[in-house]
Amino acid sequence: MTYFDQVSEASAFLQHRLDPTAAGGGPGIGPSIGIVLGSGLGAVADAIPNPILIPYAEIPHFPHSTVEGHSGRIVAGLLGGIPVVVMQGRVHFYEGYTPQQVTFPMRVLGALGLRAVILTNAAGGIAEGYRIGQLVALADHINLMGFNPLVGPNEPRFAVKSGTGLRFFDMTEAYSKRLRSVAHEAAAAEGFQLAEGVYLAVSGPSFETPAEIRAFRSMGATLVGMSTVPETIVARHMGIEVLGISCVTNLAAGLGATQLSHQEVFEAGRKVEHRLARLFERLIPSIAAHLESHS
Repeated sequence: MTYFDQVSEASAFLQHRLDPTAAGGGPGIGPSIGIVLGSGLGAVADAIPNPILIPYAEIPHFPHSTVEGHSGRIVAGLLGGIPVVVMQGRVHFYEGYTPQQVTFPMRVLGALGLRAVILTNAAGGIAEGYRIGQLVALADHINLMGFNPLVGPNEPRFAVKSGTGLRFFDMTEAYSKRLRSVAHEAAAAEGFQLAEGVYLAVSGPSFETPAEIRAFRSMGATLVGMSTVPETIVARHMGIEVLGISCVTNLAAGLGATQLSHQEVFEAGRKVEHRLARLFERLIPSIAAHLESHS
């Protein structure tokens, strides 16, 4: 079975589970917006009333998350009155998965017909002035993970709209300016300012050294983490608009007074996840309206 066939089988399984006849006669989901939740940020999914819950282990070929703070399930339903599909937890390259396995869930979400996705993550803050718990919209990224998930044969059938799925494609606007504008408006309505930054991705799992952080800062990075970039590349290959939001869960190596730990990252995420949930309840209807106006 080819990779494309595996994605097709997994998406067909999810489509069946999200169908009203397969969900006990409940409302159809038919989501056009997806959300991927990073470490400690799972409460966003809890804001969905009467959700359809699907553990990753039940989905054919779907990779299973092994990291604390990643529940490992699909949560589908209405958020702000808009149908969404949420990945409560993701898999990472450092868990031993291949680049194609890491991005398999994004391929599946694209096959469901998503037009926009919000990618969240826990990140180390590099820029001066960042504080623990701050939310930052991604304006760009730097890929230092050592791989690109699109290496290998190109599969144009993954495209969700015409003109996408190309072997070589533009990444000038990896993170949608329009969606960032919508996010800034939603944050202002919630009473806080959403900063913008540049996310630098490394493979992990070890945290960075102080010398590496100094080098990253000289490259223009303001955030560092171990995810998101492969998903963004694949989403843009398919023609899906991307909004990236980082939660600053720790100050990067050499910038804080304590040693770095995953527990620190997880606890910082838990402190801000409810603010993120409120932001998304306001943001999702605005993104839906944006998608409708540009259909």
